[in-house]
Amino acid sequence: MKKEKLEVVRGSGNAFRDLGHDSADVEQFKAILAAEIIRALDRERLTVRAAHGRTGIAAADFSRICNADLGRFTVDRLMSIINRLGSRVEVKVRVHRAETAASEARP
Repeated sequence: MKKEKLEVVRGSGNAFRDLGHDSADVEQFKAILAAEIIRALDRERLTVRAAHGRTGIAAADFSRICNADLGRFTVDRLMSIINRLGSRVEVKVRVHRAETAASEARP
């Protein structure tokens, strides 16, 4: 086996940004919310059908969330689902100037 030196690249903390997605921050936030929904289902040992019975949210929606198929969901819908599962969401926002925007703005 050939011994090649591997280059280590440090990520930004947002895989969607690292992959060049236009709406990376929204996708990251949705993924975090979905992970919390999955944690709540696991903590309560709820199946998707039991979660439907408790919340009124379609079992198919819980299945989509568990499979990380988040395209149909908005951030506020995911937050609403978390609320219906008995948890509350606290959001802290930090705004940083984007590197590309900062460099483009300079003369």
